[in-house]
Amino acid sequence: MTFGGPLTITLPADNQIVITRQFDAPRHLVFACYTQPALIRRWLNGAEGWIMTVCEFDARVGGKYRYEWKAPSGYVMGMGGVVTAIEPVSHVASAELFDDDWTGGETVSTLDFDEESGRTTLVNTITYSSKEARDGALATPMAEGMEFGYKKLDQVLAEQQR
Repeated sequence: MTFGGPLTITLPADNQIVITRQFDAPRHLVFACYTQPALIRRWLNGAEGWIMTVCEFDARVGGKYRYEWKAPSGYVMGMGGVVTAIEPVSHVASAELFDDDWTGGETVSTLDFDEESGRTTLVNTITYSSKEARDGALATPMAEGMEFGYKKLDQVLAEQQR
């Protein structure tokens, strides 16, 4: 079985990034991996020695979430947010903010899950506070980090389907 595929990034507006990625799994499983802390922790755990130390997600409108990762150096990177919309297996929207606000303020993230023939396309639209904030995010290794996590998600999804 081949796993997923590399993500693609488009820039539909001056303050937006759209990340699209396909997964070889039905959308209810991909959705579960985004909304159930035990599954989130399995694929969103850090790279290169980073350890996810906090993983909380309350999957309802108004529900809060919190993620923290600890680097080998001891540095802790944290982020959190509030779920603003949720439609089981098809849509999650949230407002989020990193503790070290490198994104120039709160971002809005929408996740749309679409399934065709047992394969799910995830479209993640991230709206930043400004073009400068979006460009700052693009200048980081964000895409590489996301694809690293998505490859782990491919493995979790394959295990869930056995």
